[in-house]
Amino acid sequence: MNRDIRLEALSDFLKTKRSKIQPQMVGLPAGSRRRTAGLRREEVAQLAGVSTTWYTWLEQGRDIKVSISVLDAVADALQLSLDERKYVYGLAFEEGGSFFPKGEEEEMITPSLEKILKELRYCPSIITDRRSFIVGWNEAAKQVFLDFEKIPLEKRNLIELVFSRKELRALAVNWEDFVKGFLSIFRTYLGQYMADEWYGEFIEEMKKNYPDFNKMWNESEVSSAPEVLIEFRHSKAGKMIYNLTSLQVHGRNDLRCSIYTPVDGTGTEEKIKHLMK
Repeated sequence: MNRDIRLEALSDFLKTKRSKIQPQMVGLPAGSRRRTAGLRREEVAQLAGVSTTWYTWLEQGRDIKVSISVLDAVADALQLSLDERKYVYGLAFEEGGSFFPKGEEEEMITPSLEKILKELRYCPSIITDRRSFIVGWNEAAKQVFLDFEKIPLEKRNLIELVFSRKELRALAVNWEDFVKGFLSIFRTYLGQYMADEWYGEFIEEMKKNYPDFNKMWNESEVSSAPEVLIEFRHSKAGKMIYNLTSLQVHGRNDLRCSIYTPVDGTGTEEKIKHLMK
């Protein structure tokens, strides 16, 4: 989209949303001398924690520097829905879609995805979002890996878990191959969502907290769907061999399903069936 058209559309939308929010809806006094309906620009700026000048320029459609965190604050102030946030992000960023709107992590697993996870009964399967946070899994994954339900939501990042949890390091015989497959996918997302500051912050935290992450990250390739043969040494089931297949889930959310298929002739499927009893 032409930049001028994009910024003009953003300007019109912000003005319209501001005019529809009454002061009392956001805890501000109504006052008696309001010339126009809705909030004033300075009130939106106050609610968002930005300067009145900066918000005025944003609403006027000027070509100014905009960060995701600040745009999140403006979206909160204007009480935007998830779809409205996506619309605003698409207009604000030249990258068009390189964002992760706050709230998008909610309601990712549809009933159809839940059914698919259940049908993959003896194939441990995990669904992750574009930041590699685990948002869905089946019973087989719980038995082979971890009980993800017991891990706080903010700690369910697959990349961090494979480095931080000793049981996952001990599980994979070829642990580096196990990790590099996920890192190659993560690097693909990084390229797609460069406007999302979270990626840079997360990578720096990983480098600081896990010394071996830096080396493996620098050596990782870029692949949206790597296929890897993984050998596990499960504490209860013993040797298990899986083919890892990564599938992108098309739809509203940028999700990925990692499916571990038991290799025929290795006794892996019989062992997972025993674990599931």
